[in-house]
Amino acid sequence: MKKILIVAAVAAVAACSKPAPAPEAADTAAPAAATPATGSLAADGKSSDGTFKVTNADGKTITEVDKPDGTYTDTDASGKVTETGKWNQKSPTEFCFTKDGGDGKEVCNTEGVDAKGVWTSKSPDGKVATVVRVEG
Repeated sequence: MKKILIVAAVAAVAACSKPAPAPEAADTAAPAAATPATGSLAADGKSSDGTFKVTNADGKTITEVDKPDGTYTDTDASGKVTETGKWNQKSPTEFCFTKDGGDGKEVCNTEGVDAKGVWTSKSPDGKVATVVRVEG
């Protein structure tokens, strides 16, 4: 009799239990595209992300930090943030950026390293800046 009661109790508990949840459907969507900036090469053949000293055509120097997430921050000599936005290295010779708070328009500069090892970045309006990678 005890065996029957135990079997009946187990059956009752099993009947009241919630069934195991069905396994979730496999994600068949394509993986999200990597941030274009990630893994790209700059004009000097190294990673596009990093810290750079940029001397503009007008002689002013800024420090630009291009982060792996595709964002950038520019600071002046006093350390004041002068600009932020998103960047995209489309090829070693084409660096593009979109300023935060601007018109949302992407601007692309033509970049290269000359025979003397000088890295330049030319804006669409023809202004040339010199770029130096800051190591460490």
